[in-house]
Amino acid sequence: MTGHRAMNGDSGTRRALARARDGKTLDVAEAAILLRARGEDLEVLLDHAARVRDAGLSAVGRPGIVTYSRKVFIPLTRLCRDRCGYCTFATAPHKLDSAFMSPDEVLEIARQGAAMGCKEALFTLGDRPEDRWHQAREWLDAHGYDDTLSYVRAMAIRVLEETGLLPHLNPGVMTWLDLQRLKPVAPSMGMMLETTSERLFAEKGQAHYGSPDKDPAVRLRVLEDAGRSNVPFTTGILIGIGETIEDRAESIFAIRRVAREYGGVQEVIVQNFRAKPDTAMRGMPDADLHELAATIAVARLVLGPKVRIQAPPNLIGDEFALMLRAGIDDWGGVSPLTPDHVNPERPWPQIDDLAARTADAGFELRERLTIYPEYVLAGEPWLDPRLLGHVTALADPETGLARPDAVLEGRPWQEPDGGFQGGLRTSGRSDLHTAIDSEGRTHDRRDDFDDVYGDWEALRDRLPSASPGRTGRVDGTVRAALRQAESYPASLTDDQALALIDLAGDPSGAGADDAGLDELCRIADGLRREAVGDDVTYVVNRNINFTNVCYTGCRFCAFAQRRTDADAYTLSLSEVADRAQEGWDAGATEVCMQGGIHPDMPGTAYFDIARAVKERTPDMHVHAFSPMEVINGASRTNLSIAEWLHAAKEAGVDSLPGTAAEILDDDVRWVLTKGKLPTREWVDVITTAHKVGIPTTSTMMYGHVDTHEHWVRHIRLIRSIQEETGGFSEFVLLPFVHTSAPIYLAGIARPGPTARENRAVHALARIMLHGAIANIQCSWVKLQDDLCRSVLDGGVNDLGGTLMEETISRMAGSENGSYRTISQMADMVAPTGRNLRQRTTSYGTPGAERMEAARQSDGVCGSVRRTVVPLVSLRSTGSGRL
Repeated sequence: MTGHRAMNGDSGTRRALARARDGKTLDVAEAAILLRARGEDLEVLLDHAARVRDAGLSAVGRPGIVTYSRKVFIPLTRLCRDRCGYCTFATAPHKLDSAFMSPDEVLEIARQGAAMGCKEALFTLGDRPEDRWHQAREWLDAHGYDDTLSYVRAMAIRVLEETGLLPHLNPGVMTWLDLQRLKPVAPSMGMMLETTSERLFAEKGQAHYGSPDKDPAVRLRVLEDAGRSNVPFTTGILIGIGETIEDRAESIFAIRRVAREYGGVQEVIVQNFRAKPDTAMRGMPDADLHELAATIAVARLVLGPKVRIQAPPNLIGDEFALMLRAGIDDWGGVSPLTPDHVNPERPWPQIDDLAARTADAGFELRERLTIYPEYVLAGEPWLDPRLLGHVTALADPETGLARPDAVLEGRPWQEPDGGFQGGLRTSGRSDLHTAIDSEGRTHDRRDDFDDVYGDWEALRDRLPSASPGRTGRVDGTVRAALRQAESYPASLTDDQALALIDLAGDPSGAGADDAGLDELCRIADGLRREAVGDDVTYVVNRNINFTNVCYTGCRFCAFAQRRTDADAYTLSLSEVADRAQEGWDAGATEVCMQGGIHPDMPGTAYFDIARAVKERTPDMHVHAFSPMEVINGASRTNLSIAEWLHAAKEAGVDSLPGTAAEILDDDVRWVLTKGKLPTREWVDVITTAHKVGIPTTSTMMYGHVDTHEHWVRHIRLIRSIQEETGGFSEFVLLPFVHTSAPIYLAGIARPGPTARENRAVHALARIMLHGAIANIQCSWVKLQDDLCRSVLDGGVNDLGGTLMEETISRMAGSENGSYRTISQMADMVAPTGRNLRQRTTSYGTPGAERMEAARQSDGVCGSVRRTVVPLVSLRSTGSGRL
């Protein structure tokens, strides 16, 4: 086959084939050219694609191996809110005996499949049928399920526990939060992209018209959210449904972008349209199989050797060899028991026949699990610990493929090792809270730096662009904005706010106007005096970061570690309580507790932590758990956000830190973090907490990949939430500390905000939040003393806490130590001539006993006092740059 030449193609085809032969990266136009290849050009194209496929299999130690998954097909419901023109799977309620399969029906199929050696339970169903069909809603209500996905989750657990089959979930469009709920019950999930063609969705008469879940933007968001959530995900394209060749090429490139950026696309299906009777598209011709082969080959060249590519074997007639020559390395799920309910007229091939056909083409057929071998072998963060036992029981530990001798039996689905208290004990570098000051961190980055954050080069394409620069001079616009800020601050427009913050100039200082900036700070300080007086406040508190094990993949975070990293640690409940007691003895009125998203921590562990503190120190204010931790806890317990927060409140949580906000703009968030919660979910957690009666702080971390426009919009959003709920106690500004931040080490983020920007944004926060949030806090951890004094003269009234242990910023490279004594705070504030006053979390005055205990300890417990030394090999934070 390698001797074929491109005899019939034009110059464009010859050029594209030559680039493919030489391993050059194709662009969309070249891919579209190759999608049209036929005859000898197609033969050459297949050769090039097969070579890439073979290289990929050799690289993972599976040369000549083509895989499949032995499965059962569970059509949980055939009701759907969409109206796709080619679909016979979705139907109407009157054609069904029941809106959903019953649990007994689900388990009967799964048990029969287990008896036949199947290892995958493929759950396929229509998108959110309760939104269209009252019969679906009534069935769910009658059986005690909030929505279809709650039933999917419950049935996945039943299948795991009673049969041992591994669920693969295809429930259609899912939100980021849905993925968090479902990841612990399924090793893999999937959803076909189908196409990126807007025309097929928007034009009446086209395949996806009237189907809200077939919006290409929505489906691409699902793929991205799955990648952010570390879900091994199957997707693919459907060819021949009215899309153009260019649409097809763009769809392949869209999948490539997601696969590169997140690494979670485990498999891409290239499926050919087959017309079905009784559908709107019954008169459309079937997609030509040579057209399918060309599409598979182009997909292989574009997606590269690492992505597994599948063609459904029941839709290709007898052209098994052709599809293998085109570059597939997987046949998908094949069932010896159940039909393909999506294509019921096309029976699965017998597995023995499929093996023979594969062997005829020179390959060996091997069984895999629903989660692909690469993800089985990688383990965390792709595989939830609650599924580890189920997967390892069926997987060959050397190859990650299915074990031929695996025994199918139900296994309990439960918290790992009995939960947090029983399974997690103080371990690792648990003295990091003090050693970070005396010894520093072991390495400047975690060991999986190149993998855990996604593809750094692909990430650069997401960087938000700044608007054209402004001069920063005090022209008419700025003068009007300054007058407005002083007289009617609540009426300041976004354009005026941007003009004011631009007085700081750009990151290089160009365009800065120091006189204008001084005037801005003077106005902000006047508003501060009007709102809260002249006192500078602080709280005596103790931070307790109960674990730094985390696989979320926040690219700005230098605190998170893998469980095997040298600096990783976890604290037991008794250690958490001991530290709270030390804080109380030193006069603390608050503990602030946050930790990494440890994969072993059940959602109830947060309640145990709060109870442990309250049991030891009943009068301590528990300020704990960021919105990301709330989402994690709610997802793991399958509770709603409100239910989880009510339980947290009962356990002793008094307020939440409004961290995990970073910048509340998803264009920025998806550069800053791989897997943290979206803006919408952050807002939902915060507003729900306020409604439940749990106050929160609000924060903004700035000066990384964001722009001044993002700062203004973020502060505006914070104000709008406060006007709705009144639940924020303060606004905390957190300048980015860059030194050991992965996103800086990768050359993507800048080294934090300048000193001028710090002054400007603190002042602007005071102005924009005037009349809504009274307390504006600066971070002494991240700012040098002189900058703290500067922002105190520009609208700030609070310094935060004594902290006693501040590990997160120190791990990132902050040089300001992990605690501040009351005396040190007094020395810092003294040059301003303002009074320093101790406060409670809610800005009240502590009792006399607390004040005296704090005075005796100087606000810091003795066990953490150390001589602060610069972190070895780390540079300054850069927050003092002009």
